[in-house]
Amino acid sequence: MTYAHETRRRRTFAIISHPDAGKTTLTEKLLLFSGAIQIAGSVKARKASRHATSDWMEIEKQRGISVASSVMQMLYREHVINLLDTPGHKDFSEDTYRVLTAVDSALMVIDAANGVEAQTRRLIEVCRQRDTPIITFVNKMDREVRDPLDILDEVERELGMPCVPMTWPVGQGKSFGGIVNLRTQAMTVFDSGSERLPQDFETIPLTEQAQLAERFGLEWQTAMDSMELATGASPAFDEAAFLAGQQTPVFFGSGVNNFGVMEVLDALVDLAPAPKPRTSSLLVNKQPVVKEIQPEDSAFSGVVFKVQANMDANHRDRIAFVRMASGKYTPGMKLKVQRTAKELRPTSVVTFLSQRREAVDEAYAGDIIGFTTHGGVQLGDTITDGANLQFTGLPFFAPELFMTVILKNPLRTKQLQTGLDQLGEEGAIQVFKPEIGGPMLLGAVGQLQFEVVQHRLKAEYDCDVRLEGCHYTGARWITADTPAELREFTNAYPQRMSLDAAGTLAFLCTSPYDVRLAQERFPKIHFHPLREHAGLALGSAG
Repeated sequence: MTYAHETRRRRTFAIISHPDAGKTTLTEKLLLFSGAIQIAGSVKARKASRHATSDWMEIEKQRGISVASSVMQMLYREHVINLLDTPGHKDFSEDTYRVLTAVDSALMVIDAANGVEAQTRRLIEVCRQRDTPIITFVNKMDREVRDPLDILDEVERELGMPCVPMTWPVGQGKSFGGIVNLRTQAMTVFDSGSERLPQDFETIPLTEQAQLAERFGLEWQTAMDSMELATGASPAFDEAAFLAGQQTPVFFGSGVNNFGVMEVLDALVDLAPAPKPRTSSLLVNKQPVVKEIQPEDSAFSGVVFKVQANMDANHRDRIAFVRMASGKYTPGMKLKVQRTAKELRPTSVVTFLSQRREAVDEAYAGDIIGFTTHGGVQLGDTITDGANLQFTGLPFFAPELFMTVILKNPLRTKQLQTGLDQLGEEGAIQVFKPEIGGPMLLGAVGQLQFEVVQHRLKAEYDCDVRLEGCHYTGARWITADTPAELREFTNAYPQRMSLDAAGTLAFLCTSPYDVRLAQERFPKIHFHPLREHAGLALGSAG
């Protein structure tokens, strides 16, 4: 049996950008135009009860930023579109990195006034490593912004790939007249206002040159000249090059004014790829054999790329987000967690519209499904309907910042343990338990992670904690060729040994020299700056 017809209808992509480029607003508008929501929530209107659909966590509502990635599904033009909104803030880059392993393409949002910013560069790096196709949306054209040719030039330099303009702006700021759609050969006239729908905008075919020149004057002539330069210097759109991550189609618009967004939604259906095959290692006679799993294969398989605790404060639940890689999900299926070989019988399996969940009747490769779990499922776990295979590629980075957790009320020890276990499994923070005892350590990539965890421990687990600085500045996961070598090493450094949330052994460092000295003393120990799923460390030593 093949599910090719269903998998070809799927589009699974992430929205990436620097904070404040307008990513969450654009997410809202895509949902609005596909008919998935009736009213778009403004991210800035914090006093109102209407918050952005994709920002559900209390701290996000207070700050107006995304600190947790969220998943939304919508139906548009007979296609099932799975949209993953990622945190823009650099302190949450690990969560974003993991989300990018679960998508087939990315939509990069750029602020037209600021161009390519620091966090966008980091995310581009991740996409480049995976050859993820990128569609670019240059936002906020209704403000005073940079010249579109300058922006294209910068995007090309930063991405290391040519830009192919699909729409082109006429004017900017107060004199922003609209966009020319090079695919339909027509100009859509800009009209400000967040309540407008795509069909409300006036469209003039490019054959009406005289009318356009008279109506938009100098702005029209300038736009035509720069568009000619841009299209002359750019290659023609090449589907194979785009799918290989070697060129990016570029769109211009204003998300807050609903303008230029429909063109992006159409491009996601027309240009973005359907689910791709995924590489897995299959255990044959206890030896790993690499196999490519096709999305249309009949056997169910998927990867847990996110675990989120307490999405619903009333139920204290935890949801495992699974990106399906093959097969079909139907209610009541028997599933197996490959790491533990335990059977999983999820009772409530859902798709998402951010906080709103809908029961799944069926799902196919490319879809993101979530099921309630009470433990036993971790980030990176492979879930199948029986086959012994293991997907790889979900990384955990060694943290660079550490804090000690001090509980203000010792009677809440049990709640603190539960909170740290769950937040550690979720990947919100890395939790290290020193082997010789003593307070738990939190490891983070960015400072804001500590604030979020402290806030969540109080709000979700009723644990008031104080976070204190400690002398550790890094960690390396360790493996050895034989148990005896590992034992000798751990005996030599008992105070440096700790276990992370997945029970993987880590060596805590107080300076960059620690690893070098330990490596010289124990040349047969391998130090890993990142690990994949439990028990499997990766990366070069050092």
